[in-house]
Amino acid sequence: MKTAEDILKAKGGEMISVSPRTTVSDALRIMTEHRIGAIVVKDNSRLVGIWTERDLMRNTVTEGFDPHSDEVSSYMVTGLKYASHNDSVYQLQDKFLGMRLRHLLIKKKRDCIGIISTGDVMRMLLNDMQEQLDEATTLASWQYYENWRWR
Repeated sequence: MKTAEDILKAKGGEMISVSPRTTVSDALRIMTEHRIGAIVVKDNSRLVGIWTERDLMRNTVTEGFDPHSDEVSSYMVTGLKYASHNDSVYQLQDKFLGMRLRHLLIKKKRDCIGIISTGDVMRMLLNDMQEQLDEATTLASWQYYENWRWR
């Protein structure tokens, strides 16, 4: 069964981060360039928060919000949620649904090794289902039965 670490390997790339002093507009520009929906906030090498496109949606209706001068640290989520690197895709799916999240940080031992989204888990589940379907189709194909003979 596929795990969180398998998803990170298939996804490739590095975990994109910004400093707490980064403006919201700069964080958005980085997220757009990398085509990601969440960005990790690090103070030096320490993870201190996460800021997502959904946070932006809430921020835009906050009175006085100015993406060009406001820093990500003012709006980031600090209650970080983690999953283990060896959690299965089904365990990850349960965590996303149970905690009503779209992004989870992945931990291996004491280190954060990446971030995955609900879309990453869905993609892995669909790929697994397609592989199982292809395998079943091959086993049940007429060609298999036509070439099978008692010898």
